Amino acid sequence: MAIIINPISPVAFSIGPMDVRWYALAYVAAFIVGYWLFRKLIHQRNSGIHLDRGQMDDLFTAVILGVILGGRLGYVLFYNLSFFLAHPMEIFAVWHGGMSFHGGLIGVIVAMLWFGHRTRVNPWRILDMIAVVAPIGLFFGRIANFVNQEVMGRPTDMPWGVVFAGDTITIPRHPSPLYEAATEGLILFVLMYVLCRWTGLRRHPGALSGVLAMGYGVARIFCEQFRAPDPQIGFLTSWGLTMGQLLSAMMFFAGALIFAIAFRKK
Repeated sequence: MAIIINPISPVAFSIGPMDVRWYALAYVAAFIVGYWLFRKLIHQRNSGIHLDRGQMDDLFTAVILGVILGGRLGYVLFYNLSFFLAHPMEIFAVWHGGMSFHGGLIGVIVAMLWFGHRTRVNPWRILDMIAVVAPIGLFFGRIANFVNQEVMGRPTDMPWGVVFAGDTITIPRHPSPLYEAATEGLILFVLMYVLCRWTGLRRHPGALSGVLAMGYGVARIFCEQFRAPDPQIGFLTSWGLTMGQLLSAMMFFAGALIFAIAFRKK
């Protein structure tokens, strides 16, 4: 048995000759909700972050550039470098898909280090608050992946296996983007929000950032068990290691290091 789903057009609507895609709307929704929650968090007592309106606008711009540029370059370098070396103009064709969370994270870290140096605000305090809202973007992004039939799962005989009507692949597959939306998105967001609001982790700059890196690493490694490997890469080892798992393992250990440093004795 399988769940038959009629494909949803990747184009949400059109404005004249311009197509507005669900993937773009996912990014817009993530930035709007994330911006609202970020402002709410930093206005709480003892947040340690004081930004005026102009600084908030600069921060928002830096985050957007970090996510988009870092995410795209991460995908180019980590997942399909040979193709983009042969077709360099495709690097700019983001509407064809291809973004890396690991690259986007690196882009945001670089952007926040620059922003912190420019404003003399501790960049790790800002990154901690971004870490709380980041799973919101992951949730919207994975839902868009499912709509676009991207990064789908491995074959399964489970009753919730999915087949898209009209797809050339008629074998039921795990709806792995939905697994990732639930784990990397909803569950990780609840964890980060609880730790931010009702523990003392926010008093240690970098601690929440470390937790996000470790939490995402665990969730992504788990979900990769059900997700088909990228066709241009395949499995990295004979025992089934994927590029996503390798990068997530590195991210986990980096997060553990950041978390430990956050509690170092002053």
